[in-house]
Amino acid sequence: MASVTGRGRAIALAVALALVLATGSAASMRAHARGSLLTPVVGSGVTSAAIQPGFLGLSMEYYAIHEYTGSDPDAVNPVFVQLVRNLTPGQAPVLRIGGDSADQTWWPVPGVLPPRGIDYPLTEGWIRTTAALADTLGAKLIVGINLMEDRPALAAVEARALVAGLGSSIEALEIGNEADLYGTLPWYLTVEGEQIFGRPRSYDVADFIQDFSDFRQALPQVPIAGPSFADVGWMSQGLGQFLAAEPGLGLVTFHRYALRGCNVTAGSPAYPTIPNLLSDYSQSQLAQTVAPFVAMAHAQGLPFRVDEMNSVACSGTTGVSDTFASALWVLDSLFEMANVGVDGVNIHTLAGSRYELFSFSHSAAGWQAFIHPEYYGMLMFAQAAPPGSRLLAISGVPDGPLKVWATLGPDGTVRVVLINEDTSSPQSVLLRPPGNSSSATVEQLLAPSASATQGVTLGGQSFGPVTTTGTLAGPPQTSTATPLLGTYSLTVPAASATMLTLH
Repeated sequence: MASVTGRGRAIALAVALALVLATGSAASMRAHARGSLLTPVVGSGVTSAAIQPGFLGLSMEYYAIHEYTGSDPDAVNPVFVQLVRNLTPGQAPVLRIGGDSADQTWWPVPGVLPPRGIDYPLTEGWIRTTAALADTLGAKLIVGINLMEDRPALAAVEARALVAGLGSSIEALEIGNEADLYGTLPWYLTVEGEQIFGRPRSYDVADFIQDFSDFRQALPQVPIAGPSFADVGWMSQGLGQFLAAEPGLGLVTFHRYALRGCNVTAGSPAYPTIPNLLSDYSQSQLAQTVAPFVAMAHAQGLPFRVDEMNSVACSGTTGVSDTFASALWVLDSLFEMANVGVDGVNIHTLAGSRYELFSFSHSAAGWQAFIHPEYYGMLMFAQAAPPGSRLLAISGVPDGPLKVWATLGPDGTVRVVLINEDTSSPQSVLLRPPGNSSSATVEQLLAPSASATQGVTLGGQSFGPVTTTGTLAGPPQTSTATPLLGTYSLTVPAASATMLTLH
């Protein structure tokens, strides 16, 4: 009798939903009061530009290249290669090489002493290995150039060596890294422990624009990227001036981290905790800080890329950055960035950091890797938003821990992703998709808990304790859902994500 009553209730709800006009003006709506039944409606109208090939990329430090690839250009780490390909199937991946190490490198010049802040000299071996990686993947590279040393002639030598060795794989040279912090964070420490800054505390946007122009004129004639700021204040104050002063710029870049692992108090929304990571502050609001700058770049006909992003700045925080919560965060945040028009995102990974995506070891038996939870969230995004996809309008859910995104693929396939960021309660959902779907394949992203650091599965598969192939292992565990009166009845477990691919 209970099942009949339940079926009757579902029919009644489905009939009511059939009367709802599925228009919706936002690409993502938020969900609900705890315990309520959510009724999202996916509209047929697109709300974004097409997601471009290479949208999802990686960002790495100069010195991390060999840690990921190995030092033999004739035997680049095949596990790493496969892990990159998983995120960009059939695409040219966009790899950014830079970060803090961009301002700590140089190309050695005979007879010239290295600036004191340099701790990573580039070599022919580094060039050969990086070129082999780019060739193997068919990758496009955004490569950082040292601005901190304040010597355009040395930067030009470095740039010429990079261009000669990496050739057409270079998409852009990025001048400097987070110059908005040059006057407040030390470049290096002397042996006596004295902090040496790359620029005086008075260093401002106008000074940066002049520096950037001087360096750009010294570099080879290749596309240039910038300003690669980390601070919203500098972007708000100076992006317009910067774009006006650099008409030949090829790519606008900016860096975003959800939370901070240093220089933050426990009461701040930026303090690294799992609840803060899964808050709107770290996801939708993070993207909204970028939106005005995207519009400015696009008004000048320039692409805009967040070419360094991750969960917690200052190398991450144990118990936050390395947990399954980071997978849910990155999945939602990538959609949020696409929703505000960002043309690409590079997730920063640094060996030994708390937010690294994978940890490698190498022996006579070959390469093996431990895959951290965040990578799984990136992989679900790659499946949900293949190149050419556009976001669809969503309506019918209020603010809350359930996030709903839908894409229309270039082949007409509709995919709907539901992310439950409530770490303790499942979410009951009646989902109405556009059109007349007859069935859907259901795939889930699961872990033992939001704080889990292992045991993650995607569609029932995982990379296991270690992987020697870089591919998901085990039998896939998807299911088929059939709509009732055009409506899918779903339960999204606590701290999980579910993707429906409609047929």
